[in-house]
Amino acid sequence: MADQLVHRGPDDRGTWSDPRSGLALGHRRLSVVDLSTAGHQPMCSANGSWSVAYNGELYNAEELASVAGLEKRDLRGHSDTEVFVEALSRIGIPRTLETAVGMFAFAAWDLERRELWLGRDRFGEKPLYRGLHDGCLIFGSELKALHAVPGFRPPIDHDSIADLLRLGCIPAPWSIYQGISKVRPGHVERFDANGRQIEQVCYWSPVEAAEAAACAPPEQRGEEAVDELAEVLRRVVDSRMVADVPLGAFLSGGIDSSTIVAFMAARSAAPIRTFTVGFSE
Repeated sequence: MADQLVHRGPDDRGTWSDPRSGLALGHRRLSVVDLSTAGHQPMCSANGSWSVAYNGELYNAEELASVAGLEKRDLRGHSDTEVFVEALSRIGIPRTLETAVGMFAFAAWDLERRELWLGRDRFGEKPLYRGLHDGCLIFGSELKALHAVPGFRPPIDHDSIADLLRLGCIPAPWSIYQGISKVRPGHVERFDANGRQIEQVCYWSPVEAAEAAACAPPEQRGEEAVDELAEVLRRVVDSRMVADVPLGAFLSGGIDSSTIVAFMAARSAAPIRTFTVGFSE
């Protein structure tokens, strides 16, 4: 299954299994932070209580490490994946996700309770599919990975085709196949060792966040609000520029991407590599 995702992670390959439970995790790595073998996945926590396959990036790894009480001497490397799995072992799933800011999807196995957790970031930037096949829970970042499972031939969901034609996408939790679901953005799902779902939890809701913001009185007005927005944008762009590989940006020709690149250029000592796409028509 992992080899079907080599285009997502060409730099490294790893597998991990728990023979007692019949669970296996596979991972393909795209190295961005900590290019050493210390970032190899799947990754186990130092105390051996958690194993995780993680796709994406944490933008506030330092903050999460602080909340979890982690210091540099507690870590083997400096990858955000290690911070994530060590946070799970110290403060648990709910508080880790409450603190984490980034784009990610993960499968985390709790070796002590023999429970599997599948989760996605707040806006669902990273994909994660799951479903039952011949009584076994299977999951992956793309449907292509599930197709590697012997005998996997699920029927097409015609309602999903209708959604695709009407909306231009298939919204979560549905997929193009019957019996295969997307983990919802801002949700985490817990399964027992037999693949039965125990619970599905919404740990963050954009509707609730918007309602709370609408009820809160504005802290700044006029020029103060403009300055505050600029400061927020600066902090956000800075947090996205943490990498051990060259950075670039896509320019669409609009205000949003141009603003982001302007903040990147203000922070970087070297010119920012930018990319754009043109069409003959």
